[in-house]
Amino acid sequence: MTTAQVVEAATPAWRGGFGRLWSAAVLSRFGDALRTAALPLLAVRLTDDPLAVAAVTACGYVPWLLFGLLGGAVADRVDQRRAMWAVDVARGLLVAAFALAVALGHASIPLLIALAFSLTALQTLFDNAATALLPSVVRPESLGSANARLMTGQQLAGGLLGGPLVPLLLTAGVFLPYAADAVTYLLGAALVASLHIETPVRDPRPPGATLRADIGEGLRALWRDRALRAVCGATLLCNIGMGALIATLVLHVTGWLHAGNAGYAAAMTAYSAGSIAGGFLAQRLTGRLGRVRALLLCGTVQTGALILLGSVRELAALIAGMLLLGAMGMVWNVNQVTLMQQRAPAAMTGRISAAFRTASTAGAPLGALLGGLAAGSLGLNTPALLTAALFAAAVLTLIPARSADVSKDEKDEKDETRGGVTTGPAPG
Repeated sequence: MTTAQVVEAATPAWRGGFGRLWSAAVLSRFGDALRTAALPLLAVRLTDDPLAVAAVTACGYVPWLLFGLLGGAVADRVDQRRAMWAVDVARGLLVAAFALAVALGHASIPLLIALAFSLTALQTLFDNAATALLPSVVRPESLGSANARLMTGQQLAGGLLGGPLVPLLLTAGVFLPYAADAVTYLLGAALVASLHIETPVRDPRPPGATLRADIGEGLRALWRDRALRAVCGATLLCNIGMGALIATLVLHVTGWLHAGNAGYAAAMTAYSAGSIAGGFLAQRLTGRLGRVRALLLCGTVQTGALILLGSVRELAALIAGMLLLGAMGMVWNVNQVTLMQQRAPAAMTGRISAAFRTASTAGAPLGALLGGLAAGSLGLNTPALLTAALFAAAVLTLIPARSADVSKDEKDEKDETRGGVTTGPAPG
């Protein structure tokens, strides 16, 4: 058995830290799904101004562009476990106060916008801290499996359980989705606070070190690592494409395919089902191919699926394409995050994670704009073909990083032979 196969066979133990972290993440995603599905419905009840309704959703992106890199720098400076449970307590109290305002009839569009902005601003610290914390909770060889289990559980909770439950909760009370979300935040905070992990030792900070300097240091470390630089660029291209596709998918399904609302629901269900299947498939593919080659396969398959979507005017082609997009998208996400955790210097994981997430978030609204322009001027199926071109460009961007799989495996074998202990792969 090769070193890669031994590493990928390792799985995290559910007992102890990982089980609590997984439960906290899944609970939080479930609550988020309730809130994000209910907020637009509440906004439509409060106003018929499309711009005001869109502003509620847009404010879920803006804080990442403003504070994403800052959140990563802070995550590398603080105790990540404490930061996570403190943020969850703050978010739980915010959403609980909002639920009370809704129950008393005091909801308004400015209040919805303020809530969406505040929660995402806090999320910039939480998500980067969570990415940096995971290597302290599981063994290095278990990172890939841990990420796959986390993402699959979150997809199950958010994609298949949370959203469909919203209509039932709204029937019982318009404030209930937000009250439930507040409870999940507070439960998640309790689970994270109960983690017993050894705080990693950090080198003393040089005198006069600033957050701005920390951000610059993290960006330079990302740029110097050829594999991480390529994956970050490829992920940005893919997210521009997915922004274009998702923003116009309802037009593609109802206007080009003439499949109606049922067709759109079938497409989204297929994507969720594919994502869950991808969570189970991720480690098998990676064990055979290596992480960068798995990303290359994902991008290639997704390019083909998008060409299918944009050229075949059949509902079956839509469902097959969305299944493949979901499955390969999950495999991509697992390997992207794990590769970053493995290759980033431990003291910079939060900042490098922030660069990935900020690029991803910046790509989505840009892609939505490009998709709308393409659909309006060239045809409703054009965004799918535009997305295929962007995914093909992402594959080309990844090709120079293929050697990262081989070099890392060879390095691990040498370290095992010598009985050496490494602190993590060096950038390069």
